[in-house]
Amino acid sequence: MRSSAKAVKDYLAELPDDRRRAIEAIREVILDNLDEGFEEGIQYGMIGYYVPHSRYPDGYHCDPKQPVPFASIASQKNHIGLYLFCIYTDELEQKRFVDAWKASGKRLDMGKSCVRVKKLEDVPLDVLADTFRRISVDDFLGSYEAAMASTSKRPKKAAKKPAKKPAKKPAKKPAKKSAKKAAKKTKR
Repeated sequence: MRSSAKAVKDYLAELPDDRRRAIEAIREVILDNLDEGFEEGIQYGMIGYYVPHSRYPDGYHCDPKQPVPFASIASQKNHIGLYLFCIYTDELEQKRFVDAWKASGKRLDMGKSCVRVKKLEDVPLDVLADTFRRISVDDFLGSYEAAMASTSKRPKKAAKKPAKKPAKKPAKKPAKKSAKKAAKKTKR
């Protein structure tokens, strides 16, 4: 659920106790292991970690007014969402993350980069710590820019040409009946 909070402390204050405790614990792990070049704040209605415009002035390609997102935490209606854009742009990091999470014995409910958990006990905090510790701002921006470059190099779909209308064929003229056929028809 998207929050209208403008600051992290306000976001946390809106949460029920159980969700606040879980998100605060996850947040602490992230902050303890996050590279210094990232910033924390509210982005897209959730707690976000991002590359500030001071470091990457172009901003996020989807919305250049936004800093490039790295990760986010959100309290959703039926789960806590961990949005890990940091592994979305790097297949190797995504594989490492998935393998480490599964090796922890915890159930992984994951989309392309969103991990859904019900409670803090569902999160292998050491896996999160390792992931955040391993990805520097420079590494992340390198994989982000590579991902953007690969999408812009894809061949553009050719504009559909209007379908050619088949050339009109001249109407068939009735074949001339042979004299024998005409004679047979008239006798019937």
